[in-house]
Amino acid sequence: MNIEELRSKKELVDLFCKLAEIPSPSLDEGKVIDWICNYCHDNDLKCEKDDYNNIYITVKATDPSKSPILLSSHLDVIGDNSPITVRLEGSLIKANNRTLGADDKAGVANALYFATKLNKKPKIKHGGLEVHFTRDEESGMTGIKNTDFKRIKSKYVLVLDSDILGQFMTSGASYVTAYLKVKTFKGGHSGVDIADPQRENAAKLIADLIADMPQGVFYSEDGKVITSCNIGGIAAGDVNVTNIINTDAEATYSIRSSRKDKENELMELMQDVVDAFNEDYKDIAQATLEFVEKMPMFEESGDKLLPQLFTKVAQEAGIEPEISCFHAGAETHIYANEKNANGELFVPYLVGLATVCNMHSASEYVDYKTMLKGQKLLEALFIEFNK
Repeated sequence: MNIEELRSKKELVDLFCKLAEIPSPSLDEGKVIDWICNYCHDNDLKCEKDDYNNIYITVKATDPSKSPILLSSHLDVIGDNSPITVRLEGSLIKANNRTLGADDKAGVANALYFATKLNKKPKIKHGGLEVHFTRDEESGMTGIKNTDFKRIKSKYVLVLDSDILGQFMTSGASYVTAYLKVKTFKGGHSGVDIADPQRENAAKLIADLIADMPQGVFYSEDGKVITSCNIGGIAAGDVNVTNIINTDAEATYSIRSSRKDKENELMELMQDVVDAFNEDYKDIAQATLEFVEKMPMFEESGDKLLPQLFTKVAQEAGIEPEISCFHAGAETHIYANEKNANGELFVPYLVGLATVCNMHSASEYVDYKTMLKGQKLLEALFIEFNK
């Protein structure tokens, strides 16, 4: 079977391929936004845009006593505006010589297809479905950061952006950058001033300081990394100039954690190392440490409803559920720190409804059979949620 035959038989696959064939690099998603808006108009789906051109789709509740649920995916992909042609190899959909964009067009297709089908079944009793498609997740997350959360009534959010069918992530790590700097009060010429005890070299001092800093996994639970610290780079002086006693040096660290108490414990330890250094080198050098949050933490909510429902329907579908945390960032992190139209904190989850491999590369592919299974899994979860 070739890709054309498959598309003619499987509406969801055809929808995915149409979306994948529309280039939508970060901050240049206009073509796919227009296509989705036209699709919604043709399929009688309520579709609106905010001032940032994020999309909001609503399927009205048929039972107002029940609660709505939100599906969220991002529209942008890694790549450029060059043409995309999809092809089929066995059960794998690939693109010719470029990134396929299944991250996150697979999520967009599953959400849009489900909303379309649900909208045509008014007899199903449910509390409503909301779908949110954002821009620029890959480069700056400016789409979700510019979302009008007061448009969204749902408390529970399924972010359809995980890469393995059956994944259900309940928490994720923050991303904090630590800036470590050392400044000595006296520099000099290495051939003249090397014996002066008041002239310490900042390059040597920061190396000693780094040796006392934590590195790697700081805290883990059940084999899963919860909190980590990683040095990114070190800079001091000029490698081509060796006859100076350097006065300035700096290093950067990334800190990731899905538990605030452990993140605080790590940062306090790093600060203690700096404080001890400053005490040892009083009147000779001064070290500073600054923490800047790049992405907020996605902490586990403690709400067990959806993880339990997902586990149930996945097992019934013959899919092994993976309920866990992940040591990276996603739009879940923004939702977890925002409130809906009713003033409730969102309870988000990162969900895998298709298996996508080699993401962000020319060899990226999606297994279309997992996408079809993911759609059935989503349907079963929605029905179970509305019982």
